[in-house]
Amino acid sequence: MGAQTPQQPVRHLVHSHAKEGDIPGTVNLKAAEGDDTAYGQALYPVPAEDPNDPLQWSSTRKTLILAVCSVYSFLGNSALLGPSVYIGIYAQEFDVSPNTASNLISYANLAFGFGSLLLVPLYHKIGRRPVMLASLILYCAGLIWCSQATSYASLMAARVIHGFGSGVCEALPVQLVNDIFFLHERGKRLGYYTVCLCFGSTGPLYAGYMLAGGYSWRLFFYVEFAFAVALLILAFFVVEETAYHRKAPADISSGSDHNPEEEGEIKPTESVVERIAPSADVPPRKTFVQTLKFWGVWEKDSDFFIMMARSFTYFLVPHVLWVVTTYGIYIGLGALSFNFIFPIKITQPPYNWSETNSGLIAVASFLGYLLAIPFTSTSDRLAAHLTRKNNGIREAEMRLGAMLPVLLLPTVGLIVFGMAAEKNLPWIAYFAGVTINQFASYFYFTFTLAYAIDSYNSNISEMLIAMNLGKQAISFGMGLDLLNWIMDRGYAVMIAGIFGTIVLVNNLCLIIFMIWGKRIRKFMATTWLARMHSKTIKEIATH
Repeated sequence: MGAQTPQQPVRHLVHSHAKEGDIPGTVNLKAAEGDDTAYGQALYPVPAEDPNDPLQWSSTRKTLILAVCSVYSFLGNSALLGPSVYIGIYAQEFDVSPNTASNLISYANLAFGFGSLLLVPLYHKIGRRPVMLASLILYCAGLIWCSQATSYASLMAARVIHGFGSGVCEALPVQLVNDIFFLHERGKRLGYYTVCLCFGSTGPLYAGYMLAGGYSWRLFFYVEFAFAVALLILAFFVVEETAYHRKAPADISSGSDHNPEEEGEIKPTESVVERIAPSADVPPRKTFVQTLKFWGVWEKDSDFFIMMARSFTYFLVPHVLWVVTTYGIYIGLGALSFNFIFPIKITQPPYNWSETNSGLIAVASFLGYLLAIPFTSTSDRLAAHLTRKNNGIREAEMRLGAMLPVLLLPTVGLIVFGMAAEKNLPWIAYFAGVTINQFASYFYFTFTLAYAIDSYNSNISEMLIAMNLGKQAISFGMGLDLLNWIMDRGYAVMIAGIFGTIVLVNNLCLIIFMIWGKRIRKFMATTWLARMHSKTIKEIATH
């Protein structure tokens, strides 16, 4: 979090005016002599002298915090999606149709998104640490309830509880990466978190094989609960509060009539920013016991309900809306569609696989993501290269070119998967389609999110609420009546045709943002939305 300095101009996602240079997502990272640099750029944000500034923490401390949040994302998503292999079992045990049984995944998925509407403003109000710990407790409670449920209604309630509690696991890593890492590090760190989020889709694999444990489908929830409790204990000792009010360095004259403060530019370099001199009043680093405190943060200027309401305005921001549709579509495909269809198809003729093996499609997802991991830093490196060529001026669109090579791959994967289901092709065709789709989806998961944060790096909390609500709502809609849609239209029409076209149109938006993204950002700075935000916003997230 940045310093709250109401007397200074508010730099938000949209501005009340749009002078040249006052464009969200444009940052001067030109390194002057003596600057600390990375990829040849000045480190940004400029950290405070205070050793309690999260930017000043050790690499070990930062890595542990990121690891805890990433594992939370993995567990939350695996618990959400794992029971998709039990749809047939639930249908028989609770005497409901397979489509009704699939709602145990769909509605938990929806609750997963809506948890952010409450928990994100809450961690902005009382701090990251207490909300993370409380959400883990709620998550654990829902899991143990699932393991004891004896009716469809009871299991549905439990699923909604643990989905709602763990929903913040997708917002927290993004917020913490923003809190504790420099700008040039964020793309890679968001990539690590995205790996864990994506690997969470392998939950059906473990759930399927746990059927052989002799405890029916309940064993899956016992195991998830055990890992969740272990993570809660680890988080208590590792995740320090990262909310920090960093005072912005004073701007100094650059020797011209240009006034960067009036125009809203960020100038984090030695040539235009006066470094804060070491002070004798710098506080000591908190002791380990002091870092365990989970109370004391109370942001009196944070308007809890206004933040909830204002988050919906982000759906009007094109860059954020693209992240919402991207995540929603790929989650709807990878997390729901593939996991709904494959277990049903593969346990029927001509395949006749056992229910224990019905979750093996997760291996294809795992392989796709695994092949994509080596490309995690490509957008950071591409953006750094283009920044140097642009005389140190960083534009948010500079990372987008990393997604061009995989633009058409998701549609190809969906065509392969859809035709495999329609024509009962060999099982390897299903795996090929999913692997191709998930490989490409990793690029879009990671780099569209980093692009949105680069574009509008203020008020990240509200942006995350909108993203989580929107993407879960879209994926919910894609999975709610999927099995009925397929019965009416067939696999080829639904998966290869309709879904393949939807993902292609979404991916082609990449070209729009590469060419006109900066113009869109500049235009948004002149809209009524800019004026509304400038009057109501109190958070200045210069990180």
